[in-house]
Amino acid sequence: MPLDPETFDALIDTVRRYVAERLRPLEEKVERDDAIPDAVVAEMREMGLFGLSIPQEYGGLGLTMAEEVRIALEFGRTTPAFRSVFGTNVGIGSQGLVIAGSEAQKAEWLPRIASGEIITSFALTEPGAGSDSAAVQTKAVRDGDVYRLTGSKRFITNADKASLFTVMARTGGPGAKGVSAFLVPADLPGLSVGSPERKMGQQGAHVCDVHFDDVPVPAANRLGEEGEGFKVAMRVLDRGRLHIAAVCVGIAERLIGDAVAYAAERRQFGKAIAEFQLIQALIADSKTETMAARALVLEVAAKKDAGEGITLEAAAAKYFASETVGRVADRTVQIFGGAGYIADYGIERLYRDVRLFRIYEGTSQVQQLVIARETMKRGG
Repeated sequence: MPLDPETFDALIDTVRRYVAERLRPLEEKVERDDAIPDAVVAEMREMGLFGLSIPQEYGGLGLTMAEEVRIALEFGRTTPAFRSVFGTNVGIGSQGLVIAGSEAQKAEWLPRIASGEIITSFALTEPGAGSDSAAVQTKAVRDGDVYRLTGSKRFITNADKASLFTVMARTGGPGAKGVSAFLVPADLPGLSVGSPERKMGQQGAHVCDVHFDDVPVPAANRLGEEGEGFKVAMRVLDRGRLHIAAVCVGIAERLIGDAVAYAAERRQFGKAIAEFQLIQALIADSKTETMAARALVLEVAAKKDAGEGITLEAAAAKYFASETVGRVADRTVQIFGGAGYIADYGIERLYRDVRLFRIYEGTSQVQQLVIARETMKRGG
């Protein structure tokens, strides 16, 4: 059930002010330190951000999808690393449990995920399984009342902070039907996490390799039945793609605001560059595409809340919004000119940050395949 309008409006207002007054002034520090301050993480726990999507009976806020994307839009107005702090708890790290977990599993884990006591992580990608996510080679072999996990995962978000992983591992034959999902506590023997990777952007949001060396996972920690893991992963990704699309829209709106402010102030040939039609064209294209992306995100969120399948729609939203924010960032650098290439203005940082959105949670090319496949299924 959605929050009552007054409560939700107060939440949105709080988040908006928090982003503007607390987080944006910290962006350069996060970039420099490649870390989110501990005080900020504590504040986010206090605000309930780790439990946005978790049902209220398990201690979360239980937001609808339409409400969740509105929060994601607001967090798009600052460096993406801040949203990443709680993003896995809200999305891919918790939703497999919400969707497919038993009552015992939900009662054990969800309250601590919602409070932020537990940081979650979603371990699907492997060195040989990226876009071909059904090709996972990490093995889970039944041994009495445990499964023994062996293999490696790659580019796993929040792995160095996580105390609970949702792991996709092969329990059967080749292909999607041989993949099962497991809840794997980080303190189990044989589990190790590599050092954070050096990345182009999104400093402060870490990705690491995760290694499983004969890790004994209780059979009670399997999510759903054997062979259902890939289905769970795809349902989780539908929601995650829509959330990411909303973040992309928020960043695009932030960039447009920065571009407009700079264009009104910067003078050339005796007047503000905002008065030149070629600059106006860059702003107009960015605004139009961003408005379209926002409308698509909100429409798809409403469909999800109505109980409709959104595999095609979520892929379309993620594809369009992530490509849009890339174009908006490029135009914003152009409007800023040389200043857009200099770190002091923060535009080059956002330019680097947004590049990742066209890759993770399914590349743009994977989204195109999903959109085409689902369109053909529907006959148009």
